[in-house]
Amino acid sequence: MIAAIIQARLGSTRTPGKTMKLIADKPLLEYSVERAKQARYVDKVIVATTTSDKDNLISEWCKEKGIASFRGSEDDVLDRYFQTASYFKADIIVRITSDCPFVDPQIIDLLILTLKVFGAHYASNRIKKRTWPHGLDTEVFTYEALENAWKDAREEREREHVTPYIIGHPELFKLIEVPLEEDLSRYRLTVDYPEDLEFARIIVEKYNANKMNWREIIDFLKKYPELVEINASRLDSRL
Repeated sequence: MIAAIIQARLGSTRTPGKTMKLIADKPLLEYSVERAKQARYVDKVIVATTTSDKDNLISEWCKEKGIASFRGSEDDVLDRYFQTASYFKADIIVRITSDCPFVDPQIIDLLILTLKVFGAHYASNRIKKRTWPHGLDTEVFTYEALENAWKDAREEREREHVTPYIIGHPELFKLIEVPLEEDLSRYRLTVDYPEDLEFARIIVEKYNANKMNWREIIDFLKKYPELVEINASRLDSRL
């Protein structure tokens, strides 16, 4: 079973509560869920939130919407992913974060196929140098790789960010990267800061960008570079 697991919590330090901030009357999280569900090869979309009381809102929202969810550790996100994948018996996991409302089903499917065709443990569109726009980062990995990382990862960053142990041990895991030929890293489609949220609201509410695939969004932004300037100052904030 291939599961897209979307990590989500309300405890953001940069933009508190951003996961449930509204864009066109829908919470940010809903856009990630909707787009992940469009991937042809994903069998189930699951929201992995925390056991913290402040994340009750996310859990309740998932129940209301009929979206599968799981609650786990707030800080040990690797454990949260492992427990979620184990509970739902996932063989392949797609890792998505809830601050990426424009995550693309075409990219998800491409990476799933790449993982399978090459018999890899891990496939991503960003391992080394970024070429894709911020906010389209997607990781796909096997349950076996996740379990090994869960057992052996010791460093705090390895537990918090889920996949550093896998990426850091190419002698143990077969890694495949799918970069772009054109460097599009100047585009920022993630929501980390208030400027990002403003940008997302404008391109969704005025231009229906949530109905576009990633290529259409980039082509659109090339025609309207003034929109890119809304959150351009944050480009160096997350490499």
